[in-house]
Amino acid sequence: MEHEVFVPVPPAHLRDALADPARVARAVPGLQQDAGAAPVSGRLKVRVGSHSVTYRGTVRVTAQDDGTYTAEGDATEARGTGSVKLALTLRVSEADGGCTLAVEGTASADGRLMELPADSVAAAATRLLDRFAENLGTTVTAPEETPEPSVLDTEVPPPALDPVAEVDDLLPDPTPDPAPIPAEIYAEPSEPPAEAAHARRTMIGRSAEEVDHAPPRGRYAPVPAPQTISPGSSLRWAAPAAALALASAIVVTRALRKRR
Repeated sequence: MEHEVFVPVPPAHLRDALADPARVARAVPGLQQDAGAAPVSGRLKVRVGSHSVTYRGTVRVTAQDDGTYTAEGDATEARGTGSVKLALTLRVSEADGGCTLAVEGTASADGRLMELPADSVAAAATRLLDRFAENLGTTVTAPEETPEPSVLDTEVPPPALDPVAEVDDLLPDPTPDPAPIPAEIYAEPSEPPAEAAHARRTMIGRSAEEVDHAPPRGRYAPVPAPQTISPGSSLRWAAPAAALALASAIVVTRALRKRR
């Protein structure tokens, strides 16, 4: 097996990704990792033509002294007795705009893969390697570039004269606090007013009921309503008075006649 894939990242960054088992596991397409197991282990579903086969196994990637990496793996079918073993060598070389990942090695299989066409199996292996290299390139984190300082970020020195201080010097002094009010104004008078003293004298010796019902006096006393005299009331008293005068005249006249 020989295959090459172009990856648009620097060679050093791709080598660092191959040396990290966690990033290698994330780059394997369709790998379902087992909890608590090795980084590159779990279930992998491979599609060959119109068929799909699920394997459970482990892959180990090791760095070599010559700068290459070896990948050794073995897996068994999840629903069957077939198995797959592979031994690959991964080599990273510099290229225009990135690097090239070259894969060469051998693989042996039995079980369901032996029943499928060889061309379909080879196409499935090539597609798997292409997606692996593409995913491995996306895990590379490029170093952050330090932005150049901008003119707007330059600190502006403070002015020689503080305009706020100059304005404060020109403004007049604030209004002074008003003079305190003498305490004599708030003091209670020593002697009550004349009206209050008179009212106090008139209420001494009277019961509470009389005080409550007593009419107010002084300037607070109510003004009596004017009495209205109607013509009927005057005539009512004029008739008895006239009758009394007439009777008195008769009595006086008779008395004088008797004396004569």
